Amino acid sequence: MIVAVTGGKGGVGKSTVSLNLGRELDAVVVDGDLATADLPRGTGPDLHDVLAGRTDPVDAVAEFGSVKVLPCGRTLEGARAARLDGIVETVGAVERQYGTVVIDCPAGLARDVGMQLHSADVSVVVTTPKKPALLNAYRTRELSLNVETPLASVALNMIRDSPSTNGDDGFSIGDYTLGAGDGRSDDGRDGDGTEAVADRIEAAFGAPTTVVPEQRAVAEAQADWVPVRDHAPDAAAVDSFERLARRIEICGSRAGTRVDA
Repeated sequence: MIVAVTGGKGGVGKSTVSLNLGRELDAVVVDGDLATADLPRGTGPDLHDVLAGRTDPVDAVAEFGSVKVLPCGRTLEGARAARLDGIVETVGAVERQYGTVVIDCPAGLARDVGMQLHSADVSVVVTTPKKPALLNAYRTRELSLNVETPLASVALNMIRDSPSTNGDDGFSIGDYTLGAGDGRSDDGRDGDGTEAVADRIEAAFGAPTTVVPEQRAVAEAQADWVPVRDHAPDAAAVDSFERLARRIEICGSRAGTRVDA
């Protein structure tokens, strides 16, 4: 199974979600951002080398603690030499060797994002509850469906006790309106808003919403490039990433892909 983790806006936590899904799904995480790679890399070959034909995809996979990563290079020359249409063959080769692949896609709607989504069996859209992130995430959701890759879940990331969808005025996503009043109870008090916001996003995107809380443990784990489960196994975010992984497996099974136990 190949999972594309995407989101229209940078800074929403795609790499964090990808790394933790690599742990939960026992998958290889491919850093698909050819221009501004974020996942850790060692001294061996990387995705730039693979897409330039200099090395085999399987030979570029490296272990970083409990997670296997196919890292990407950091040079402009490497990005320019990379053959974009080679990504489908690359992730396919890694899938055949390891069983499950998670692609940490770049932000935006560029050609390489579309190709990575097209190569995947299912997708996950990562967003925060803020208006710019949600609007861009919905565009990415549309791109995923246009290339016939089903959306397994929306990962609603960095959620505090009382999320807000930003601004005083409502805004539309699909046939649904988000904005004013979200994230607060009817009497105006903070709290009791997470479920309401998640439900509206789920209805708008047409896929289950998985809430990932904003916690110090998540930031600390990401700073060391380790999954939250390894850093703080009792953190609430561990349950969120596990739930997200199960939803991916369910969607993959419905799509007829092979889901390894």
